[in-house]
Amino acid sequence: MVAALVYLEATKPQPVNWFPSYSSEDKIPLGTYVLHDLLKDKFKEKILDISQPPFEELRDTLLSGTYLFINNYLVFDESEFDRLYRWVERGNTVFVSANYHSKALLDTLQLKMENAWLPNRIGTEPMLNLKNRELAAKEPYHIKRDFLVRYFSEIDTLSQTVLGVSQAYNDTLEITKPLVNFIKAPIGNGSFYIHNQPEIFSNYFLLSEENVNHTQNVLSYINNGNEIFWDKHYKAGKRVNISPLYILLNNKYLKWAYYFVLTGTLLFVLFEGKRKQRSIPVIKPLTNKTYEYTRTISGMYLDKRDSHEIAKKQIALFFEFIRTRLRIPTEHSNSRFFTAVAARSGNTLEDTKKLFTFIEKVQHQHTTSQEELLKLNREITTYKNKLDGKS
Repeated sequence: MVAALVYLEATKPQPVNWFPSYSSEDKIPLGTYVLHDLLKDKFKEKILDISQPPFEELRDTLLSGTYLFINNYLVFDESEFDRLYRWVERGNTVFVSANYHSKALLDTLQLKMENAWLPNRIGTEPMLNLKNRELAAKEPYHIKRDFLVRYFSEIDTLSQTVLGVSQAYNDTLEITKPLVNFIKAPIGNGSFYIHNQPEIFSNYFLLSEENVNHTQNVLSYINNGNEIFWDKHYKAGKRVNISPLYILLNNKYLKWAYYFVLTGTLLFVLFEGKRKQRSIPVIKPLTNKTYEYTRTISGMYLDKRDSHEIAKKQIALFFEFIRTRLRIPTEHSNSRFFTAVAARSGNTLEDTKKLFTFIEKVQHQHTTSQEELLKLNREITTYKNKLDGKS
């Protein structure tokens, strides 16, 4: 069952992508690949693809012709629309087709827009036709899909001309209450052509029945032999490269800064990247701190005048000396112990017994005088010197 489900999932047809791309590179229903290809065949070199925003493109004051915008929404800001407006005044043409136009365009041209709807239907299927009798079809063109039907509820009738109308389909292929969806707005020596149904330029519309005739008639208003600038910037489906390297190389100043960094890195590798002998650190030998430690401890006891404690420390150090140097355990002080210590230290048995008798006396008494402490130190030092051969 799992294998069957995987097979069915892998072999089922892909759903149709109805994204409103309007990109000339997309062959999906709402792409404009077919239209762009037809215009290229007809106008050859006169149709130019413009990827920059119109605000930047129209800096060239010598540019002339028709600027063609097709998208589901167009959002010119005030400064950009002002540049388009002044470009039209000089005798050029701007053709704009969108469901939603920018506020700057609508306010400047004194236009208001609304949506058509039917009380007995949820969706709306557009019906379209042109006003010019020579261009109008006998029956309106019907887009058999649920699309918005946007129309101009207010226009400037003194200067603007109605070129096309629309209506929502209501079981009858006839426009009984025409709604304005295509106008011409003269500005100075040029004109704005504003259209509200960009779906007629899509692959879906052009490849359905004889709809291409309607699209051709709409575009005939701008077929004046001049260059046509196909906008690729304002497209919902345009390819956006967000690679950091693309952003760097797309800006002149960042690009040169990037090149300088690469050059500097290369020079560093060539001249400073050679292997060098590291300096050998000077390691100071460990110092013998026994003397300083002894002075510190003795100073503590001398300050307190505690001769008995000093004597006990002296005896403990002497026993440690016997254990480490003579390798003799100090747990039991008997004749065997004395004989071993005397033999290994180079002292006589009598001197050994005499020293340990004095040590035992000091250990068992509660106080030790200064003279006894000095005597103890002297006796132990003399005894140890015999082992080192100093006496």
